[in-house]
Amino acid sequence: MKHSILIVFVICFYSGFSQIKKPQNNPYYDYEVLHFGFSIGFNMMDFSITPAYSVLSPDSVKSVEVNRFPGFNLNIVSNLRLTDNLDLRFLPGLVFGQRNLIYTIDTSGMSSAYDKLIPIESIFVEAPLLLKYKSNRLNNHRPYVIGGFTYRFDMDAKEIITDEKRKNRPRRLNRSDLYYEIGVGIDYYLPYFKLSSELKFSVGLIDILKPDESKLTSSIDRMTSKLVILTFHFE
Repeated sequence: MKHSILIVFVICFYSGFSQIKKPQNNPYYDYEVLHFGFSIGFNMMDFSITPAYSVLSPDSVKSVEVNRFPGFNLNIVSNLRLTDNLDLRFLPGLVFGQRNLIYTIDTSGMSSAYDKLIPIESIFVEAPLLLKYKSNRLNNHRPYVIGGFTYRFDMDAKEIITDEKRKNRPRRLNRSDLYYEIGVGIDYYLPYFKLSSELKFSVGLIDILKPDESKLTSSIDRMTSKLVILTFHFE
């Protein structure tokens, strides 16, 4: 719901943008059927966690929280013009980031709880396939909304743990994941290229935690990944 309100706000704001005619940069840019570019972005990775019933019992994990860190993205842009207002975009690239899981563990069932931190680093190879719906051009600006699906493969995820010291860590993660994505952005037409700023929300659809016998893993019933991504496209 929050994402939808943000998108509507951006569209309404730019629908009232000044209509005074100004010289247009790259006036024929949008008539190109196919164009390419690159992207640089920043992300904040997160988990959506559903706790298991075991967190309610004594001598167990009492809570699981996520500590987030900023990461960055690098992508190649391929854009196919479908209509005057609709594009199909394919943006393969790499995503780097980290999330820490913080467990609160009570060993006595009373007050002697302590925290255990598990760092989870991720290096995603991603393949987003998105539809971009653009408003009519407003001088040298053009707001848009974007949505679609992204496949990501985590090269740093461990499906099998062989190190005995790490067997009590919830690091057995599915490496493949599918996300739905929705976002808003603005195209800026500059004299020699187009710059776009874009804010996107990416929500994982697959439970990425592989079950095992460790207490830390069994305390989680379901865990999905999500990201907030701020991207700058150069096309």
